[in-house]
Amino acid sequence: MAQKQQGRFDAVGAGRARRRDEAEVEFNRIVAFSDGVFAIAITLLVLGLTIPGGVDDLTRTLLNQEDDLLAYGISFAVIGRLWVAHHRFFAALERFDGSLMGLNLIYLAFLVLIPFTSQVLGDYGGQRAAVILYAINLACVSLAFQAQIMYAYRSDLVWPEAREFERRMAGPANFLVATVFLLSIPIAFLSTTAATLMWIGVFAVGRRLEDRVAGLLRRRGPARG
Repeated sequence: MAQKQQGRFDAVGAGRARRRDEAEVEFNRIVAFSDGVFAIAITLLVLGLTIPGGVDDLTRTLLNQEDDLLAYGISFAVIGRLWVAHHRFFAALERFDGSLMGLNLIYLAFLVLIPFTSQVLGDYGGQRAAVILYAINLACVSLAFQAQIMYAYRSDLVWPEAREFERRMAGPANFLVATVFLLSIPIAFLSTTAATLMWIGVFAVGRRLEDRVAGLLRRRGPARG
């Protein structure tokens, strides 16, 4: 039994793809770890909302928190959308290997930076450097996720029923998000407000793409796994 279990770990460490139904415990641990990182990141966002002590006019102080609240709202929506996409991606996987696990760790490394860049954006939202830092962070997150999608597709790790969806919909939708954040960097040199509006606008487009994907999946029947 010990030799069999060791063989499982060696297979993953060597990068050989393994079916998720043959390594359910390992696969579930990867998903649980990723979900835990998402939960921590989205919880840490609230630390950017603070009220200094000894405030005489609480109403005015709350109204002056608009930059922090905007950064919180954008970042909460971003992480929530990223979690939904990550959940759908891992649900579409038939197999996994060590390389995909490594790409997922890189993705999570950029993800956990969002609370920090979000706080910088809330504290210095009117400054170009804060907007650019946030845009770079989110672009890196999106590109890291794009790398996972491309690797899984090229390595034949996705369920056959979901391969066409990943190629035609999930990948382009995620690439669109990365492109918007990258384009917002030069826009920030002209107007930080315009760059921020670009981030908000991408959610409407992304939502329509996700609805279209959901419709395609419903017409194809229930997903496996």
